[in-house]
Amino acid sequence: MSAPGARRPLRRAALALASAVLLTATACVSGQADGTRAAGATPPAAVMPTPSGAWRLVLDEGFDGKELDDRTWTTCYDWNKDGCTNSGNDELQWYLPEQVSVRDGELTLTAERHETEGSDDRTYPWTSGMISTGRDDWYGEPRRTFTYGYFEAAIRIPSEEGMFPAFWMMPASKFTPPEIDIMEFLDTTQEVSMYVHWRGPDGDEERQRGTYGPVDFPDGFHVFGLLWEPDKLVWYVDNVERLRVTDPERIPDVPMEVLINLAVGVPELPPDSVDTARMRVDWVRVWQQPS
Repeated sequence: MSAPGARRPLRRAALALASAVLLTATACVSGQADGTRAAGATPPAAVMPTPSGAWRLVLDEGFDGKELDDRTWTTCYDWNKDGCTNSGNDELQWYLPEQVSVRDGELTLTAERHETEGSDDRTYPWTSGMISTGRDDWYGEPRRTFTYGYFEAAIRIPSEEGMFPAFWMMPASKFTPPEIDIMEFLDTTQEVSMYVHWRGPDGDEERQRGTYGPVDFPDGFHVFGLLWEPDKLVWYVDNVERLRVTDPERIPDVPMEVLINLAVGVPELPPDSVDTARMRVDWVRVWQQPS
């Protein structure tokens, strides 16, 4: 996917493949119990699930216009007030809409070392971009929420150190857990992390993590997917199953928003030599079965 002109046939081919692949997956996974591929292990076999005509494509975002479709996406969290951040992670960026751009069939989230005063009266050393199917403000209505389905996006993460790109889901209730992290890159660009967060019987937050790598993810676009059904969560990277969770306690059953963001400074600060980074998204899709 090097040239914009070459991306269109690939996008159509990927959509056709995904439609044929949905989705009663029976993959052969070679790895550790937490989903991490053991050193020297044979890569998992390609997933070839049984096609199902019951699945419907309910969100098909190809970023084909000249600006972000605000009927589907907002550029901040629900607590947006002239921008936003995720203070719970001690992130360095203040998210602003001008850091989100659409051009040549791609979404770009740009992080820049640029001191910015947040509406929370704190000064942030970076600005960056994010998109969400959630609200414009705390009291608004979410644009799109989903309970169960198959979620995927083609994403090229930045190569720069100190970045924290993520494709994830949080409850429409605005409170976590539960939370599903379809992909996160924490202090590495060579290994993707996949998480589910839930609240245990004692009320404490618990989580399960899987990883997949090493892969040179910044070298090109990769497809990150999640199958979320009442009895399972299954993560895919490039159409191959990488992690499966079937414990009922760990599987969310509430409406959730879809988010893609480029955070900065978690868990490590960017080096002084890094002043900007870009996360590129070719498409985002959601399939669901009729209720």
